[in-house]
Amino acid sequence: MSLTENEELYLKGIAAVEKGNWIAALVCFEKLVQLDDKPIYSSYFAACIAKERGQSSQATQLCRDAMEKEPDNPVHYLNLGRIFLFQGRKIEAIKIFREGLKHSSEPRIIEELQKLGTRKHPVFPFLHRNNPLNKFLGNIFRTLKLR
Repeated sequence: MSLTENEELYLKGIAAVEKGNWIAALVCFEKLVQLDDKPIYSSYFAACIAKERGQSSQATQLCRDAMEKEPDNPVHYLNLGRIFLFQGRKIEAIKIFREGLKHSSEPRIIEELQKLGTRKHPVFPFLHRNNPLNKFLGNIFRTLKLR
């Protein structure tokens, strides 16, 4: 059984994304979006335009539209989380990744969350995390590699 042109482009695009070659992925998914209106294509295309063209607001909307059409597909959450990371919106990205994990345990979402790491406890737990003393001593301890 041979793959259709769309399936070949999709697999090529996915492979490019996994290698971090967003330009090649953009070419594949841009063509796929023109050929077919599948939410998965739009979702990946959104991540590509956010990364390569900086079109974050359009990318966010495309991804949210894909999520409305297929709310249980964790890949849309993965791509929206990536878009937020490209924008430097780490907290929103983590929220979206966690929401995606509620639908399915997508290994790529888990991998993204592991890359982001976990926060250490504040130096003084009785003070708020944003307290200048906690921030200052936390930075010193991190620099000295004591934490």
